Amino acid sequence: MSTLEVEHPVPPRRRSRLRRWLLRLGPGMITGASDDDPSGIATYSQAGAKFGLALLWTQLFSLPLMAAVQEISARVGRVTGRGIAGNIRKHYPGWVLYPIVFLLVAANTLNLGADIGAMGSAVNLLVGGPSLLYCVAFALLCVALEVWLRYRNYCRYLKWLTLVLLAYVAAAFMSHIPWRDAAMATVIPHVSLDGHYIAMFIAVIGTTISPYLFFWQASMETENIRTSAAEEPLKKEVREKPRRTRFHFGRIRWDTYVGMTAANVVSYCILLTAAAALHAHGVTEVSSSRQAAAALEPFAGRFAMVIFAAGIIGTGLLAVPVLAGSAAYAVGEALKWPTGLDRKPYEAKGFYGVVAAATLIGLVINFTRLDPIQALVWSAMINGIVSVPVMVVMMHMAGSKKVMGPFSRVSKMLRLCGWIATIVMAAATVGLFLTWGQ
Repeated sequence: MSTLEVEHPVPPRRRSRLRRWLLRLGPGMITGASDDDPSGIATYSQAGAKFGLALLWTQLFSLPLMAAVQEISARVGRVTGRGIAGNIRKHYPGWVLYPIVFLLVAANTLNLGADIGAMGSAVNLLVGGPSLLYCVAFALLCVALEVWLRYRNYCRYLKWLTLVLLAYVAAAFMSHIPWRDAAMATVIPHVSLDGHYIAMFIAVIGTTISPYLFFWQASMETENIRTSAAEEPLKKEVREKPRRTRFHFGRIRWDTYVGMTAANVVSYCILLTAAAALHAHGVTEVSSSRQAAAALEPFAGRFAMVIFAAGIIGTGLLAVPVLAGSAAYAVGEALKWPTGLDRKPYEAKGFYGVVAAATLIGLVINFTRLDPIQALVWSAMINGIVSVPVMVVMMHMAGSKKVMGPFSRVSKMLRLCGWIATIVMAAATVGLFLTWGQ
């Protein structure tokens, strides 16, 4: 055996430590990855094509806000053993719960339609053939996997699927990036009172912080409690197992911040790729993720286009189940139905019925005359309307002894970032209506 073959072996302890940290990635990583869905890709591509590097700073700005809100949602789920809708039903009046759930389902369904359509178009771009047939295949595949796969296998599949996000990092490095200018645009905010710029800023922030992410991550924490005989909500364990509570809060923070950082790095790379490959060559109008992928080929090469389009398919396979699942959790918890991906279909008929209905209605949208971009606009508007009251309620929950028991004391930094995120989303929602139509 040569010296090179035995040089610098990895100590077993280090390998096991790395493995432990990787195993802690779960709901937060999946949630973050699903944020970069095909409709999000379209939004970031539009921003980069239209304004070049000017909006890169939004990804650095939104990261701590996004991560704080997601950490709070995960803490609510782990401490109480209930999802967001379940806690609203238990502690708040019905006039708060039912409009939020209705608007969430409406926004998710529109978003599902746009994502399924983008996946079908991406396959058409790569191999030709009928886009609508591909849409049908993707919709049926996503429903079948979500309904019939066992929960732990399903989560493992979603976890591995997050690796498709690396496609956008690769696509960025295949473009000719002005790195010095990009670094300056990242740390120095570009401020403009132009209506189109404000509208795009609102679209980017609204795409980054979406209410379906709150519902999904909280529900995944409750799912992990339900599927493990050794786990209980932290409110019940605080006196008996204090070390376990510290472990879970540490795991949630690590999982969430890694997931949200990965999501923002990817959205940053999409913005950067569109700015360098499209805006720099005079292509300033992009109406869909498929068009963004096709427009890359003349400037970044066919391989970059193929990677970008393949990423649309992969992120769609990740995001569609999350969108449908978060809608199902919200409806099921609101109506006191049995919920959970660990349950067999006959044990949670209503829950899986919502998963199937939301996905198939989203599919049908692609057979109508509704413009996919218009569907995204409506989805963004509804998300904006529902995100603000949800975030206000979540921040109230996080500090409520009635809801969180002894865990109602949230760190000042987490509370500050959560409220700043809420205020930013409220301002963005108002701005969305003021700039609608521009």
